[in-house]
Amino acid sequence: QQLAADPRLQQYAPLAAVQGDLLSQLGRAAEAAEAFARAAALTTNVREKALLQARARHPA
Repeated sequence: QQLAADPRLQQYAPLAAVQGDLLSQLGRAAEAAEAFARAAALTTNVREKALLQARARHPA
């Protein structure tokens, strides 16, 4: 959470994606979906965006 609080990293898609993955592994599906959606919104890579959007729809 300390990294996520750093303003320099708040617009960094890979951090949000990792948060989503960790939250998913912990069984926190709703929070994982939010993190994946945030990562998808932050990335400019079309294939990455599609993958993250799919993970947001099915985080578990």
